[in-house]
Amino acid sequence: MFFKKKQTKLEEEAPYYWEEKSYMMVIPKEDNEDILKFALDRLEAMKDINLIENHYDIETNVFNIKLEYDNEEYEVGMYMGGINVPEYYVYRNILFTDDEKASILNAKKALTIFMKFNDNHQKSYQLELKLAITLVPDQIGVMDESAEKMLPAKWVNLTANSKVLPNPKNLFTIQAVKGDKDNVWLHTHGLNRCGVTELEILESDSKNYQSHYNLINTYAMYLLDKKDEFDARYNGAYIGRLINGEPVVTTCVSWTEGINEYKRLDLGGIADRKEGHNSKTSIIFLYLSEEDENNRVLKKVSVYNDIWSKNPIFFISDNETKRMKELAIERFSYIKDAIKNEDNQILIKVGLPLKEEGKFEHIWFELLEIKGNKFKAKLTQEPYDVEGIHTGDEAWYTKDDITDWIIYTPEYAVNPDTAYLLER
Repeated sequence: MFFKKKQTKLEEEAPYYWEEKSYMMVIPKEDNEDILKFALDRLEAMKDINLIENHYDIETNVFNIKLEYDNEEYEVGMYMGGINVPEYYVYRNILFTDDEKASILNAKKALTIFMKFNDNHQKSYQLELKLAITLVPDQIGVMDESAEKMLPAKWVNLTANSKVLPNPKNLFTIQAVKGDKDNVWLHTHGLNRCGVTELEILESDSKNYQSHYNLINTYAMYLLDKKDEFDARYNGAYIGRLINGEPVVTTCVSWTEGINEYKRLDLGGIADRKEGHNSKTSIIFLYLSEEDENNRVLKKVSVYNDIWSKNPIFFISDNETKRMKELAIERFSYIKDAIKNEDNQILIKVGLPLKEEGKFEHIWFELLEIKGNKFKAKLTQEPYDVEGIHTGDEAWYTKDDITDWIIYTPEYAVNPDTAYLLER
């Protein structure tokens, strides 16, 4: 007689400290033990914050402060300690020069800043960056421990001082771990601190992982935008459309449940979750129909592997479109400088008005010339819904028509978020 093996009941572990709060480690250029000594003076000198109270814990050597920023209160902690930056944080990363990589990997000391994000996670994130450049004005960079990545010092300064909130993509990372059998495990870091579940895709592969990456990225952005009005582990999210017209409707379930949808996992299984990826993290699935959603019928993302690579359309929220436009306009001066170099190719995305009032089709143009805040550009693709304009047509537009831009230099591509690369 054979008995069916009893399935082990799995439970989510409690959040780790870097998931409950946002932890950033600021690396000074010089090994300076006086950073904490001058911390309060520097904070009090900040024009946009009000220091409410502070407490220094002698036993732990931690400063705990309460401050007001943009009419909201935040509790922030900071301490000096050691640091050892993982090599893969900067390895083959174009965001850093070779000298910056060497300095980061040789760093031994850092100021750690930790705080709980308020409901507006983008504003909270930007505040933490503001604190980083205020407390350590002469820095090499910032290690975002919660998102497991390294931030260049120039990017930190540019983002902290912007009038536009940071890109939600900056708040998390997507890591791709490759197994021995061409299998890939995609998972995020950094979403928990925003009050959102971390996300995963299991059993991806080298052929489809880039498309799956785009899927997990779009879904993460959707959840960040809908955080207070959407139950990710129950409802479906309409985030895109495949080339055959099929909608992309995602959902997710806790790893403790979702893992049971897989017969065998060589990567991302229980054995890989003993020291991490075992708290609030969810595996992404698809609903293929409204009936499936109503009956909670889950399908793996691999069900569309034959057509993922054929340019699916993933949606961007109105909030993010507005933010992108504001940042592109704020940093229009980089376009003016870049066009002076004939080796650069510049594309500008313009919002073309549709018949429906207030609606636009956002489409790419090749920049030809600039006069003040006006520019002449050539359409690079055929519009879907805009009549009377075709590929190759040239016209004049204003800075206010811009919704995004990208500069192709001989070395790399630069967008408004990475504009600091042009300052090297």
